[in-house]
Amino acid sequence: MIAMTMKSKVAKINREIRALAVPNVISNVSVPLISSVDTYLMGQLSPMAVAAVGVGSMVFNFLYWNMGFLRMGTTGLTAQAFGRKDQTEFTTVLIKAGFLGIVISILFVLLQVPLFKLTTVIMGSESAALDQIWLYFSIRIWAAPASLLLMVLMGWLFGMQNARFPLYVTIFINIINIVVSFYFVRQLGMGIAGVAWGTVLAQYLGLFFCFVILTGRYGHFFKKMTLQAKSMLSGMNRLLHVNKDIFIRTLFLSTAFLLIFRFSEEAGPQMLAVNVVFLQFLNWMSYAIDGFAYAAESLVGKYKGARDGDQLRLAINWNMIWGLIFAILFSLSYGLFADEIFALFMESDDGQIKVLAEQFFFWMIIMPIVGFGCYIWDGIFVGLTASIAMRNCMILAFVIYIATYYLMPSFLGNHRVWAAFFLFLISRGLLQFLWYRHRGWEEIR
Repeated sequence: MIAMTMKSKVAKINREIRALAVPNVISNVSVPLISSVDTYLMGQLSPMAVAAVGVGSMVFNFLYWNMGFLRMGTTGLTAQAFGRKDQTEFTTVLIKAGFLGIVISILFVLLQVPLFKLTTVIMGSESAALDQIWLYFSIRIWAAPASLLLMVLMGWLFGMQNARFPLYVTIFINIINIVVSFYFVRQLGMGIAGVAWGTVLAQYLGLFFCFVILTGRYGHFFKKMTLQAKSMLSGMNRLLHVNKDIFIRTLFLSTAFLLIFRFSEEAGPQMLAVNVVFLQFLNWMSYAIDGFAYAAESLVGKYKGARDGDQLRLAINWNMIWGLIFAILFSLSYGLFADEIFALFMESDDGQIKVLAEQFFFWMIIMPIVGFGCYIWDGIFVGLTASIAMRNCMILAFVIYIATYYLMPSFLGNHRVWAAFFLFLISRGLLQFLWYRHRGWEEIR
């Protein structure tokens, strides 16, 4: 009887994981498609254009990743309120997070010049492509209000155990972005400005589409929120507390990625172009596995709110298993088709960059296997709203990353970059595992 009970629990948790993870995986895999298409379009022009858009995109990754608390904090708090069936609380979370997103996006637009200078200084971008990077940035920054509000809405939907709506919105945005970018670049010859305007237009149309489909499903909540918005904006302490720690954690994460560009630029524009393409490999892997991390956020948060420890632990274990399966599939795909994938992004290359890249392909093959754990653990900690633990583990892993890079001999060249990042991913996952094992789900903060 006990075995049957456990079997039914496992079946239940896997049904929930599939219901959340499959739309998330499809949605997430489509996200790097935008940057991949942009890289492809620029690859038809020159390696310099690839580097400019790659660095420009990374500037926005730096800004938006650091705002990731708008999604993650919203998901964790909403999921726990959903598990408690506390309608007032999960409605309140959306209003507070949405207000915060609007304020931050306005600051981004107003402070775009110092923000650009700050991020490019961190990345060490003093190359000849700086003017082209600024062209891309100065256009795309106008999408900030739509982008940050979409983060909030996506996070709230994940917390409400709804992965279908984010899938619809993401696919809609990506289709618009790809079609418009192709038209602007290939038909109108707008170059870098074309891919930037394509992103801006897609984000605002995506936000409008999101509001349309949300109104049909959650219209009664929106009416309630409109009436109570003023009172709901008071008492934001818990949201700000969780978001503060996630912000610090994400600041270190995005800086780790930015440093790849800084370290790469020291080796010259060809090596920078190689690593820009390699980051596409990482993006495809990370966004796919994040589908299970998002499922973990929703389910772990829900079962923590419901105080159901058995289902919570099953959610952790089975999300890890599915994450490992997908990581193995990505490693096999990269091992078998690395040359073909790389060639898609550098069609205009004369072959020199591809030959250079072949020395480092093996790092992309092993990254999914060593890195999947930290992505899943991130989702688990978000669901637990263990923001302090997330922050501390990330800081320790970042220290290991920097120490590894600077302690390795310089003659290793680009191998130093990827060896340091390799240890960064491993240490993140290991530290989070040890922290959870030591504290447990009821005590972790």
